[in-house]
Amino acid sequence: MHRTSVIRRSVLAAAAVALAATGCTAQAVGAAGDSAAGGPSSASPSSPAATASPSSGASAAGGAGPTGSAPAPAASGEVLMAEGTETEQVRELQARLRQLGHFHRSPTAFYGSMTAKAVSAFQEKQGMTATGEVDGATWESLTAASRTPTAGELRPPTTNELDKADARCMTGRVLCISKESRTLAWMIDGKVVSAMDVRFGSENTPTREGTFKVDRKEREWKSTLYHTSMPYSMFFSGGQAVHYSADFKARGYNGGSHGCVNVRDMDRLASVFGQVKVGDKVVVHW
Repeated sequence: MHRTSVIRRSVLAAAAVALAATGCTAQAVGAAGDSAAGGPSSASPSSPAATASPSSGASAAGGAGPTGSAPAPAASGEVLMAEGTETEQVRELQARLRQLGHFHRSPTAFYGSMTAKAVSAFQEKQGMTATGEVDGATWESLTAASRTPTAGELRPPTTNELDKADARCMTGRVLCISKESRTLAWMIDGKVVSAMDVRFGSENTPTREGTFKVDRKEREWKSTLYHTSMPYSMFFSGGQAVHYSADFKARGYNGGSHGCVNVRDMDRLASVFGQVKVGDKVVVHW
């Protein structure tokens, strides 16, 4: 069993090297791919199974809207969701918190540190112990204080709200890319010039984190490995690049890349592409 795991990791490593040499493009992903864009894919031991929540209905698959909300069938103190959980119930949680002014970005279905802070803020306002975790009592209080999210609130088309900029992004000309908020900010001397939604690689082909530089720019580029178009490519780490993705525009976070940073707003990216110079800094962070 151990030997099989070692062999599998070796194969994946070799595949990653090949991707770095040839560029990347979109690929279909499930929970694992979504997690690469927003965090670990598996639910925590105390969280529900990774299925739609009782009140999310068919909207989880992009069909009809929510079917009406009901308290989670759990004991008052039982933890339903916590950091690391990734389910459709988390998406609903985030949408409800956003209605109440505690969550300031588009729902991602991944329970990260920002979601935990939003839950703590709600709990404090309700006079509850601020644990940052959602138990039965917190969920019941939240559903009573908010309304059932619409399909548009669960998956809004608008740009995600930016995180506080990483310290490395505060000087010079920087493409500041946050994996947690799924955003790219083009910054000059600490000021945001432009911002847009982004998507990342899957679990097997993750987008590398760290500080890089723009190695080259290609207004028109075709992946030599996958033979798909990568307009407005700005390469920063081997074959990984920031580029426009028609697949991201069409399917959103239901897909993923082979390591590149996908952008779905072509006009906005085209404008930034015209401003970025070879040698400008790129920071990819959580």
